[in-house]
Amino acid sequence: MSHAAVAVLRSEWIKARSVRAVCGSLAAVFVVTVAISMLVSATTGQAEANHPDADRVFTAFYAMNFAQIAAMAFGATAFSSEFVGGALRVSLTAVPRRDLFYIAKTAVVGVAALLVGEVAGLASFLLGQLFMGEFAIGLGHPGALRAVLGSGIYLALMALFAAGLTALLRSAVAVLSMLVPFILIVSFVVGDVDAGAADFLPDRAGQLVLHESPVGGLGPWGGLAVTAAWTAAALVAGWWAIRTRDA
Repeated sequence: MSHAAVAVLRSEWIKARSVRAVCGSLAAVFVVTVAISMLVSATTGQAEANHPDADRVFTAFYAMNFAQIAAMAFGATAFSSEFVGGALRVSLTAVPRRDLFYIAKTAVVGVAALLVGEVAGLASFLLGQLFMGEFAIGLGHPGALRAVLGSGIYLALMALFAAGLTALLRSAVAVLSMLVPFILIVSFVVGDVDAGAADFLPDRAGQLVLHESPVGGLGPWGGLAVTAAWTAAALVAGWWAIRTRDA
């Protein structure tokens, strides 16, 4: 890696740390995941696990339904800060190579979300199981370790998905106003109408990795690949916007 690339990566990391909304949304990924996992496990976890057809692994990662929103907020705010007060012009003056600027920024978003997501996934799983009594499972349970690893990858992909769309639309508010209802409402409606089609939505596909025994033809890693394809499309669209539009 060239010295220029390292310098740009360092500057983007410094910028991310210095914006309160960005740091807050990244911290929320960890806090939301752990807090909700412990709350759900302590209140309804044993009752849910007592069902004959219960998926104990997926139940342990119920908090991902909320953590993904925090991850998307992190990705969106990390990019939207560039479109406030002419910050993008300043950034491109410092880094005239737009490709390098975009790659460095998305790399910081992706790596930060991945690291925090992995730690949050492991911590929430282990702490949540403390409240499960006789229904507690360990990392050796079928699908548990894969779900822990996959949870961080999934959250990183969702953060990058939102980042790419924000680079395209230049507004975190617009992106989150579109993605949050889609994740919370549209995805479930499509799932009720056609479960097969829902498996190819970015959230439903990625969350297959969180199931003990995923149903359908995609499989856990195939589901993450579908989410990665959505993310790649958003990142390419964002890259095109950064390259071609005026700052």
